[in-house]
Amino acid sequence: MIKDTLNTLFPFAGWPESRAGEVEISGGYDPILATPFRITETAVASLAAVGLAASDLWEMRTGRRQKITINTRRATASLRSGTYLVMEDKPVPFGRHSIMGTYPAKNGRWSYIHGNFPNHRAAALSVLKCAEERDAVAKAVSQWDAQQLEEAVIEAKGAGGMVRSRAEWLKHPQGIAVAGLPLMEIIKIGDSKPEPLPKGERPLSGIRVLDLTRVIAGPTCARTLAEHGAEVLKITGKHLPSLGRQEYDTGHGKLSAHLDLREAKDVETLQGLVRGADVFSQGYRPGTLGSRGFSPEALAQLRPGIVAVSLCAFSHAGPWASRRGFDTVVQTVSGITHRQGEVFPGAAPGPQFYPVSAIDFLTGYLMAFGAMVALKRRALEGGSWLVRISLAQVGHWLVERGEVPLDQLKNLTKEFTPEEIAQWTMVSDTPVGRLRHMSPTIGMSETQPFWDKPTVPLGHHQPVWPAR
Repeated sequence: MIKDTLNTLFPFAGWPESRAGEVEISGGYDPILATPFRITETAVASLAAVGLAASDLWEMRTGRRQKITINTRRATASLRSGTYLVMEDKPVPFGRHSIMGTYPAKNGRWSYIHGNFPNHRAAALSVLKCAEERDAVAKAVSQWDAQQLEEAVIEAKGAGGMVRSRAEWLKHPQGIAVAGLPLMEIIKIGDSKPEPLPKGERPLSGIRVLDLTRVIAGPTCARTLAEHGAEVLKITGKHLPSLGRQEYDTGHGKLSAHLDLREAKDVETLQGLVRGADVFSQGYRPGTLGSRGFSPEALAQLRPGIVAVSLCAFSHAGPWASRRGFDTVVQTVSGITHRQGEVFPGAAPGPQFYPVSAIDFLTGYLMAFGAMVALKRRALEGGSWLVRISLAQVGHWLVERGEVPLDQLKNLTKEFTPEEIAQWTMVSDTPVGRLRHMSPTIGMSETQPFWDKPTVPLGHHQPVWPAR
């Protein structure tokens, strides 16, 4: 099955199915953790695609391809790498806010309130008109029609949704729009001369990446590019809500600087950074950065030969194209939490989230894969390129891989062994302390992935490229 899933990715790179022979897979298969969804299979396929794309770039430099190795259990653990963070010998709290979760609404329906970020929490509470307490939220939600609450929270600039079955989602206008799209797109958006890869000793040596993404999926893309040698500069705003601790997981290998794109001088600074970049990765809703002059088309004018990687929640098509969303929101509205709750009921009745952040991390890996495919095309034929993907498209791909038979979903462990976790983690000295975290998951025969700098707090550096 893993080979079949990997073959769904090969057309995006123009690879023959024989390339699968370059990937050595060890460990067990789905199910590893308690979910009917094929999270291991899709994780291994996505990571294998990353490794093969990095191998392609290495072949352009040296004429040699590499052998890729992936352990299935380690790949599965990578889908919840934030769980294994330890700062100064104390586990990093990576849980959800107490009011975040699903609640019974009217007529037997369920609603999900995404309350991790303070601005989204405030938006939901402004609609519910209740205290920031779980019991108060439950009482307030119970008075609402779930679909009406979904729309009210979105209108208030919050995030969440009504729990739907898979069948309901496939009949919903947004579900129909997503199902009509490919998993991802790699599109030529401008002409420019071919650009050979910069000199260097790693697949992405000399490649500069601007990371304008937040939370998990987008930052995972840039982290993945960094572990293959890219120079990554993360740009965010001091005024933007942030949980901070997520950088402990996704910030490895990056510089980090603040810019405020409401200020003309900071827009000019970012324009200057774009002129020196190779990849521009963004994770805001469609049109958000375009209004500041950083749409893919504007980027291609500003820096011919740019690879623009664009992530959003619900794709660029359909009535929800501009809607806020997260992994958990996509799970909720598309039938995943409904099915997970049917197969693995929780302590309390109702929908359940799967035990990892599969959509987030799969999306991040696939973004990195797409960026490397586009960089190869730029080197061979030139041009500016757009890599376009969404959480909803990746969620659709995951579900379409089918479910593990119910008779195999028994006696599953909830956690990996301490010995495995110790083998898969490493320690970095960061500006805020000694951090234990997962090391790169992929093995490569000549250029073993690694991060050349530790994670840092947001805004730790100046918004300038280091000298080459």
